[in-house]
Amino acid sequence: MVSLQPVQSRRLSDTIVERIETMILEGTLRAGERLPAERVLSEQFGVSRPSLREAIQKLVARGLLLSRQGGGNYVARNVGSTFRDPLVELLERSANAQQDLLEFRHTLEGSCAYYAAIRATEFDQQRLQEAFAQVLDCYSRAGEVTREEEGAADAAFHLAIAEASHNAVLLHTIRGLFDLLKNHMVTNIVGMYAQRSETRDILLQQHRDLYEAILARNAEEARNVSQRHISYVQEVLHEAQEEKRRCDRAQRRRGV
Repeated sequence: MVSLQPVQSRRLSDTIVERIETMILEGTLRAGERLPAERVLSEQFGVSRPSLREAIQKLVARGLLLSRQGGGNYVARNVGSTFRDPLVELLERSANAQQDLLEFRHTLEGSCAYYAAIRATEFDQQRLQEAFAQVLDCYSRAGEVTREEEGAADAAFHLAIAEASHNAVLLHTIRGLFDLLKNHMVTNIVGMYAQRSETRDILLQQHRDLYEAILARNAEEARNVSQRHISYVQEVLHEAQEEKRRCDRAQRRRGV
């Protein structure tokens, strides 16, 4: 006779824990974000406040949430932080690491674009439209916006694509790299524009092509456009670096 183990009823708090973990994993709740008040959450989940508090305590113990006395509950800021600030600073100062980052983006963002074209919901497309509108606004106000504003708009557009991919690993990798990507874009924008006068127009068209391919659900084209975009950035930056080396060499000779 087969021996069966008794079925154990699951605690309601464990179900709540799973729900909140899923919200963190899928990006609905972001690092540092405050959770709704306990009363609101308990109503949304349809559970009692004691069960909700028990679930929050478990998530705090796991390091996913921070609970502040009288200040609410927050998603831990280190959730999804792929790179810490000291490493970001090292990468930003390294010319080789800059090339490594572009190679990484070539593969990573191509995959994000591919899956975004397949999986983007109506809400995702709306978010993407808003992000692209910010990019357009920056390009239309050339000379009026700062490098920081333009770099942030560019990075936010690529983050919106990652969100639309509905791949948790891709999303949290991009989120963890967000500051590094933004700073990388800010650093390179002026140099690229100075290197080739047509660069600004080309980058805008590439962003537009990427945006339209995703909305048209053309996955292969979205991936190709994304990778062509990164390849173009690599090409222009390499050209600028080579020219700088030649100028430095000529300057050294002149000083002899």
